Amino acid sequence: MKRFAPLLLGIVAASPVHAADVMNVKLMTLELARDIADHALAFCRKQGYQVSVVVVDRSAVAQVVLRDVYVSGFATQIAERKANAVILSGVSSGEFSQNRADIRAELNQIPGVLLLPGGLPIRAGGSLIGAVGVSGAPGGEKDETCAAAGIKAVQDRLDFAE
Repeated sequence: MKRFAPLLLGIVAASPVHAADVMNVKLMTLELARDIADHALAFCRKQGYQVSVVVVDRSAVAQVVLRDVYVSGFATQIAERKANAVILSGVSSGEFSQNRADIRAELNQIPGVLLLPGGLPIRAGGSLIGAVGVSGAPGGEKDETCAAAGIKAVQDRLDFAE
């Protein structure tokens, strides 16, 4: 073992450690995602809209999917694609659509992404932790209002997240 000690020391010394090799990230819990979706759906119902709500995590993987009784499966797909557009851009899907109107048609060809109003970022401590997409209300602006209500209902939890 003594013969290998200098060899091991040399290997350890030759392997630089970089602080950027390991990163800490903020992740959204299922409970938070569910609460956002529940509040968005409830707000839309109060307005008389039947909608689908999809909350995706920071990797654009659906964490919560809610579809009201009379909503087609297509609305659910649209809601998820709006949320994915937020993850792609870091801004609301409507804002992304306006900012990149020059290539909107091309961006809408990306599988799983749709540039229409109704998707909003979910941020905690300045970090993008996910997005919520809503579809089914009469117009993307109304979808976005429902999504905003879902986020607003948990804003204190987002603001004080560690």
